[in-house]
Amino acid sequence: MDSIVTSVIEQFTKRSEFGEKKYGVNMDREDLNFGEWVTHMKEELMDAILYLEKLEKLYGEEAPNIKGDTK
Repeated sequence: MDSIVTSVIEQFTKRSEFGEKKYGVNMDREDLNFGEWVTHMKEELMDAILYLEKLEKLYGEEAPNIKGDTK
């Protein structure tokens, strides 16, 4: 296994342990229906967009554009 995969697995493990301690549940929970899972995912993705917006505001043109295209 390469170092990147190992790092991601370690991060997932730590995140899972943190979440279980903080919220008292894990992903094996069965108390949510389909719509509630979708809502959780939408909220997480909205947070991700906020983080991306913050990074874009902080680094703007400094951020590397690996595809070479423009906005």
